[in-house]
Parts: sequence; structure tokens; C-alpha cells
Amino acid sequence: MTSCKPTSPTEEHLRKPEWLKIKLNTNDEYKALKKLMREKNLHTVCEEARCPNIHECWGERRTATMMILGSVCTRACRFCAVKTGLPNELDLAEPERVADSVQLMNLKHVVITMVARDDLKDGGAEVLAETVRAIRRKSPLTSIEVLPSDLGGREENLRMLMDAKPDILNHNIETVRSLTPRVRAKATYDRSLEFLRGAKEMEPSIPTKSSLMIGLGETLEEIYEVMDDLRANNVDIMTIGQYLQPTKKHLPVKKYYSPLEFGKLRKIAMEKGFSHCEAGPLVRSSYHADEQVNAATKHQLEI
Repeated sequence: MTSCKPTSPTEEHLRKPEWLKIKLNTNDEYKALKKLMREKNLHTVCEEARCPNIHECWGERRTATMMILGSVCTRACRFCAVKTGLPNELDLAEPERVADSVQLMNLKHVVITMVARDDLKDGGAEVLAETVRAIRRKSPLTSIEVLPSDLGGREENLRMLMDAKPDILNHNIETVRSLTPRVRAKATYDRSLEFLRGAKEMEPSIPTKSSLMIGLGETLEEIYEVMDDLRANNVDIMTIGQYLQPTKKHLPVKKYYSPLEFGKLRKIAMEKGFSHCEAGPLVRSSYHADEQVNAATKHQLEI
């Protein structure tokens, strides 16, 4: 006679709640933007990371987050759907192609992110900086947000990027301190804080931003600790979103936070001094980024 042990509650697959249902919108705007990305041989984190907001951003807001330096990341973070492996050779024509696309789409705000390139001494900083400059030349009225890796933790790499004068420097803390070794590959909690602090020290007038995903087993006290750590390093903007498991090979979801819980977290973040906080089940680092840059600019003028 064989016995069958019941599945441990921690091993059960949590079902997505109703508030995580996504509205699909494959209208003409969405199709046109997708066609442009293919024609220009551009990558977007919207597609590569399976962002749940792609239909809203592409189909309704006509915004996108460009991902440069290829589509293969040198790190294997256990939350991320971006491909991992040996990266492609540098495409030095990429900055101009990205700038051409931004100009063609007539974007008011653009987010430029990147795969981690630990194979490069500068971590990809030079190509990212040149992309900012190329966009600035061709679309001077477009605000530019950059979302880099930690660039290997080298101060000279960060300086190279900040010298290009992006409008917002965004670097994600991703998770709480205790979970960082399990969730992130090669990156460390303190290095991310140092990166954000360094950016603000180099260019005090440029707003800084960071994102936290929750649902991986963190406590509320740990979430508050992240808020305090970010504010202690003069981070202006925070986004908080629900972690969603991209595939069965990635870390499982431990908890789904309700919209009400996200609302409370946003209120606490604002009370702690952030100029803007976007918090919600489907919020991602670049979600409504155009609104965030406006809030940050207004806050700077009020200081």
C-alpha cells in the first residue's frame, strides 16, 4: 500500500486573482508599433520580459521601453524572462536606429533599458550614453529615462552615463535585502543603493528612481526597510508591483497583494518623502513613466 502525502501549502501553485486579468488591445496603434520594432531590428523589454502592460502601453499610450545592447543577458536572475547566455557583438549603429525610431514615433518620453553586459569593461555604459545623445540630437523635446544595470559597480561607468544627462536615472533594487541573493544574479542590494546614491551625487538635479517587486516572500517590515533605504540614498521616485512568475522555471509567487494593499503601500511611500510613487498589481518600472517624469520635475521646481 502506497501513501500519498498532501501537497505542502508552500508548494501549491497560487491562482491569479481577478484583479490580475489583463485587457488585450491589438488595435492599429499596437500593430503599427510592433511593425516598426521589427523593421528597425529593435528589442523592447515589453516583449522580452513579458510585461503585462504591453497592450495598454503600445495600444493606448503609444509608449515603449527600448532594450539595447542585444537581447541576451549575461546574468540569470531567477525572476526575469530575458534570455541568458553569451551576448552578441556590440552593434555600434544601434543608438542611431533607436533615435530614428523615437523621432518617427514622435514620443514625448522614452525609456531606454539594457541587458546586463558583464562581458564589457564599461558594462555597456558608452553605448547607452551615446543612445541618449542620439535621441537628444534628433528629438530635443523628448524626455529620456535610462534604466541601466549596475554597470559592474564601477564609478567611471556611471560617470560616463551621467555625463550624457538623461532626464531620469532609473535603477531597480528589485527585492528586499534578505531575498536578493536568491532572486538576483551577481547584483547586490548594497551595490544598487551605492549606484543610486552615486548618480544623485554626480548630478543632483537629475531625479532618480527605483522599483520593487513584491510577492516573493518578503515581509511588510522588509518593504518599509527598502523604502527607507532608498530615501536615505535620495531616491525620488519609487514603483511597486506584483511579481508574476514568467515560467515554471522561475521563482514561484508566494503572495498576491490586493489593490487595497498596494494603495496602502503607496500612501506610506509618499509619507516617507518620495516625490512620486506608482503602486499596483500590474505596475512595472516603466509603467506610466511619462507621468512620473512630470511629477518629478514639478517636485524639483517646488524645492
